Amino acid sequence: MCYILKMKSGLVTGLTHKQSYVTTQDMRARQLAFDVFSTPAMIALMERTCVELTESYLDANEQTVGIHVDVRHMAPTKIGQSVTIRAEVLEVKQSRIRYAVSAANDQGIKIGEGTHRRALIDTTRFAKGSPTAAGE
Repeated sequence: MCYILKMKSGLVTGLTHKQSYVTTQDMRARQLAFDVFSTPAMIALMERTCVELTESYLDANEQTVGIHVDVRHMAPTKIGQSVTIRAEVLEVKQSRIRYAVSAANDQGIKIGEGTHRRALIDTTRFAKGSPTAAGE
C-alpha cells in the first residue's frame, strides 16, 4: 500500500502565495537573552505558506507533507514585528512539489530564503500507515 499520489494538472510552476504573520513569544529563539524570531519558527511559517498555496488544488482526502528544507536565516527580526513569507512553485514532478521560499520583515529586510519540497499524500492511507515513506 502506498499513500503517495499522482499530482493533478492544475498545480503548475509559477504559482505564488504571500502571507504576513505577526511574530509572537512562542516563536522566539529561546536560547538567547533577547526576543528575536527563531529559525525553526521562520521555517514553520514557510512550510505553512507552501501548504496554503497548494491546498486549493487538492481533493478532500489529499494533503502535502514536507520532505526537504534548505533555508538560510539571513537577518534578525524582533518579536512583535511582522514577517511576510512568499512561496512560489518551482517544479511539479509526479507527486513532488518544489518551492522557492523567502521571508522579509516589516522593515522590508529580507530575513530568509531557500527551497522547500513537499510530497502529495492520501490522508486516509497515511493515517493507516504505509511501508512507503514520503521522502523515498
